Amino acid sequence: MVLREGLRLALPSKGMEEATLAFLASCGLAVDRTNPRQYRASMPSLPGVGVLFQRANDIFAKVEEGSVDLGITGYDVVQEHRGEDDPVVVLYPKLGYGRCALVLAVPEAWIDVTTVADLADVAASFRARGRELRIATKYPNLTRRFLHEHAIAHFTIVESSGALEAAPTLGYADVVADLMTSGVTLRENRLKTIQGGIILESEACLIGNREALRCSPEKRALTRSMLELIEAYLRSRRYCRVTANVRSTSEAAVVRLITTHGEVAGLRGPTVARVHPKVGGEDGWFGVTVVVDRGLLLKTVEVLRRAGASEIMVSPLTYVFESKSWSYEALERQLEAPPGEMEEWWERS
Repeated sequence: MVLREGLRLALPSKGMEEATLAFLASCGLAVDRTNPRQYRASMPSLPGVGVLFQRANDIFAKVEEGSVDLGITGYDVVQEHRGEDDPVVVLYPKLGYGRCALVLAVPEAWIDVTTVADLADVAASFRARGRELRIATKYPNLTRRFLHEHAIAHFTIVESSGALEAAPTLGYADVVADLMTSGVTLRENRLKTIQGGIILESEACLIGNREALRCSPEKRALTRSMLELIEAYLRSRRYCRVTANVRSTSEAAVVRLITTHGEVAGLRGPTVARVHPKVGGEDGWFGVTVVVDRGLLLKTVEVLRRAGASEIMVSPLTYVFESKSWSYEALERQLEAPPGEMEEWWERS
């Protein structure tokens, strides 16, 4: 299926579909899918964007081959299939949902195996007896790399597309490397994680085709609009707006009381304005508004109370935009960089 819109976006069907649509709607990028059985949809807020639904595991390949320009999939899928010189760039690595971890899990009966070092000893013991440790996984590249980094050289990867948790019970593998969210499925199959056995932590991420974005100003402009909204929405979830009425002798006195407690004085400082009383109301009240980290909410309320506040109100924020879109700045750098130098942009930005 070929999309002819300016920017082609692939979204995961099943599995991550519901969470992805809810996330995009929260960002102001709601997807209009009139018929839930259709694989095409639109994004009314960005008319130039065409949406195609694909299996999450196939989206990386679609972006890589250029049949779509952007895609949302799991970071685990990206890291498993990504190569040094491939055309896929990570536009936003952590969208805040779909969190899971790729972990090593061993049978509960292996009571002496509690760390990766213990697993290395098991692999050496198996080797001495003439066979290798068998590891069932859908992520051979990530698993192989992790084991080599931890000095486990003697093993066999057993690739499987079925339920990996049953592999040790069925006898075709000794341990598994699989995705875990709550760990319930592993426990139900008498498997346990081991210390240091997290191969990769993952969540939903946004990826794009480097050449498609580099060659099309129209696609870059639409991508920038998406990144602006996603970035501002995710940033806003860290903060809340606190408004209160404070009685004091002057605006300056209120400012001094609030700014004494720097961490709850707002992003730049409090906004303070005189409250004009109703007919027959009391004068000497000032409205105070601060935007603070959600973790400081109760402390902020207490500071305002000590300052003589009344009617303290808290409201969520939808977006917090900064002076520029840092995610788009990072993308521009990636598009300018040689393919071999595209890694770690997010860590530096």
